[in-house]
Amino acid sequence: MTFTPRRRRMAGFVLAVSLCASPAAAQELTGTLKAIKESGAITIGYRDSSVPFSYLDDSQKPVGYAMDICYKVVEAVKKELKLDKLEVRLNPVTSATRIPLMANGTIDLECGSTTNNAERQKQVTFTNTHFLTASRFISKKSSKINSIDDLKGKTVVSTAGTTNIKQLTEANVSRNLGITVIPAKDHAEAFLMVETGRAVAFVMDDILLASLAAGSKDPGAYVISKDAFSKPEPYGIMLRKDDPAFKKVVDAATAALYQSPEGARIYDRWFMQKIPPRGLTLNVPLGSELTKAFAKPSDSPDPDAYAM
Repeated sequence: MTFTPRRRRMAGFVLAVSLCASPAAAQELTGTLKAIKESGAITIGYRDSSVPFSYLDDSQKPVGYAMDICYKVVEAVKKELKLDKLEVRLNPVTSATRIPLMANGTIDLECGSTTNNAERQKQVTFTNTHFLTASRFISKKSSKINSIDDLKGKTVVSTAGTTNIKQLTEANVSRNLGITVIPAKDHAEAFLMVETGRAVAFVMDDILLASLAAGSKDPGAYVISKDAFSKPEPYGIMLRKDDPAFKKVVDAATAALYQSPEGARIYDRWFMQKIPPRGLTLNVPLGSELTKAFAKPSDSPDPDAYAM
């Protein structure tokens, strides 16, 4: 083949572009995105009893509000990586294991009811807030416990590894309440301790307490305190720290979802309609603070950032 001067210039240009482009292409994918691309799989960490965020239905399949959000993220990752198919692996986590399993690479997304706060951001990161809650306690109406001060000298349970047990412990010390604080392995065990009288109260996020009471044998027997151990705090899907490329994809996916009509529809499905497995209705409307957070998505851990 004989090269004309023009074709030689073009060939040189193509060679220069290819030499410059090849290393960049190899460096395009890093961290979680690279691992997902190479394995063809993404792993979701789920909870077994965080109703309605992430829990097992009657066929032992993980379902819930946070799970629906995470499946939207999976679609976005699949599109970003231009994959024909992407296997979704499901891995159970607890309050105690979720951060270690994220840090060691076992899970890529933690889809549950995890509070985004400054302390956790030292170990992991979060995408845009999908719920706001406050830390309160549930007790039996027959106990006639109406305030945090009424817990003085009593036995109170909370779930190990949560911000709630930390807030309970801090209040116990600062207010000199003399509470016996018992850690439970999960929310179901903690609620059972109140149900069976082994503890007078269970300190947890108010929405989770509402779901546990709604699913109990006698929902009318329980009351959630007006007193709170915290300001409204943000929940977010948890990600590995220092992985900006993956976080950018997840942030874009959640922002697009929350700002679309589908975001409100998914919320309505889990908080205003009957949910599996027992057809419970939580009847928790989308509040003004979360409506604002959906309109302008934020991953801030600061409760004041969500104030009206």
